[in-house]
Amino acid sequence: MRILLLSALLALPLAARAAEPVDLALVLLADTSTSIDQSEFELQKAGYAQAFAEPAVVDRILGGPTGAAAIAYVEFAGRGEASTVIDWTVVRSAEEVLALGRLIALAPRSYSGDTSISTGIRHATQLLASAPVEAARQVIDVSADGRDPSDGAITKARDAALAAGITVNGLAIIDDRPIGTIDGRLTYTTWEPSGPLPDYFDRFVIGGPGSFVVEARDFAQFGEALTRKLILEISGTLPPPRRLPAEHAEG
Repeated sequence: MRILLLSALLALPLAARAAEPVDLALVLLADTSTSIDQSEFELQKAGYAQAFAEPAVVDRILGGPTGAAAIAYVEFAGRGEASTVIDWTVVRSAEEVLALGRLIALAPRSYSGDTSISTGIRHATQLLASAPVEAARQVIDVSADGRDPSDGAITKARDAALAAGITVNGLAIIDDRPIGTIDGRLTYTTWEPSGPLPDYFDRFVIGGPGSFVVEARDFAQFGEALTRKLILEISGTLPPPRRLPAEHAEG
């Protein structure tokens, strides 16, 4: 009954709660492409619930000048495939933060196409432009296990977000599963001639003041990596290194 009441509270029209400013407007941008099977998708969703249940994350969300943040959850896959699964939700208490994490975990999968990060960033940028809150900072939090089909498209989408004053951070999921051979060599889901996935994120995806990349070694570590990432980007105090390895310990 309690979670149902919290869910109803989160579902209240945001216009009725938008008079006060918030410390952060954050879009959680989640990859649901075909390279992510259903079990990995479930681990990813459970990771969001895990992260929003962490006291350190709750403390960062509620510890700013306004004690509030506006958060939206978006899923993306192929070109033109992006959906706002959970629209702008203002959280002002530990119960609301916990309930939001549970709602994300329970939401059904939207897509299962290619990995068009550019589509996701464009959608998130438009969502931030129409956010019915006054935010001190705007952040897009991109998690993915692959690359955009077009380097030009992803840089254009990222640069448009940066021009709007948005910081883009990344969570690179290193999903190293063998998928076959190329030129006689065993290859993996994250293998690319252009180099490691976190380097790709650093070059093409992230940007803005203090932007950074966090690595998750696999989907089982997604929740832990997301927790570290949220602590850093919500507090937004000192710019961390642009790339934080999986074993990075929070300060």
